[in-house]
Amino acid sequence: MSFKERSETLELQFLRSLNARTELAEKDDQRFHNLTKGYEGELMFDRLTEKMECPSYLLNDLLLESNGSKFQIDTLMIMQEPFYLFEVKNYEGDFYYENGRFCTLSNNKEIKNPLLQLERCDSLLRQLLQNLGYRVAIQAYVIFINPRFHLYQSPLNKPIIYPGQLPHFMNKLNRKMSTLNGRHKNLAEQLVAMHQTESPYEKYAKYTIDRIEKGVICASCHSFKVCCYDRHLQCEVCGHREGIDEAVIRTVKEIKLLYPEHKITTNEVFEWCEVVDSKKRIRRILQQNFNGTGKTKGFFFE
Repeated sequence: MSFKERSETLELQFLRSLNARTELAEKDDQRFHNLTKGYEGELMFDRLTEKMECPSYLLNDLLLESNGSKFQIDTLMIMQEPFYLFEVKNYEGDFYYENGRFCTLSNNKEIKNPLLQLERCDSLLRQLLQNLGYRVAIQAYVIFINPRFHLYQSPLNKPIIYPGQLPHFMNKLNRKMSTLNGRHKNLAEQLVAMHQTESPYEKYAKYTIDRIEKGVICASCHSFKVCCYDRHLQCEVCGHREGIDEAVIRTVKEIKLLYPEHKITTNEVFEWCEVVDSKKRIRRILQQNFNGTGKTKGFFFE
């Protein structure tokens, strides 16, 4: 049972929008790529856990804090006991393990050791549970989800599940006996309530509103080549069609995502949605879907 669904982090949504509207710095572009790849891998793992029939509470994508240290949980499976903690990695290609280090085979570049990440997460989770009054056994694993991943010199007796081992591992997990009670549900609710959302705005403050390209982008391929017809917009690149109202609402939400402190006015939305050549239509869409506030000159939508 999925007790907390997975969703894209605010940072990933933010970077995807920025990526469509400006050229990201190399470091930020790599961050966007890593977040996208990681999220895709987590969704792959979710498709496996969703098939499980063994009674459990699945908590996906938790950002928690224990004794002043924040830690990220990809998937926590609350069962009768033990609990299962999973660190999901969507690495692709050939890697090798040597002297406690994970490196790429192609250029010997060292990457973050997922075993150390798992160890830290496991330790902080145990401390948090103890502070909440729960002393339970936890089994923690690194899950390499991508079938095109291979690790040479793979370490023995380490909590790693490789792609080829996943079917057997999940079947074995699904056969475990588990009886849930109110204490399990109460803990799941507590952890979800403690979930935090990290703001990306300070980290990417350099991308001011005057640095990005305005306009309606295609909801499917993120192209700016969108044409307006009578009641819909259509992308010249991929052919995706979208109602004008839906496109304007989506664009306003994107402005609010990128610049949450920015006041939304009819003139500004008309400027962003220049493909829609009727300011009256823009105003009508805003009035029907957003709350207006302020007086004549200072009027804006929330």
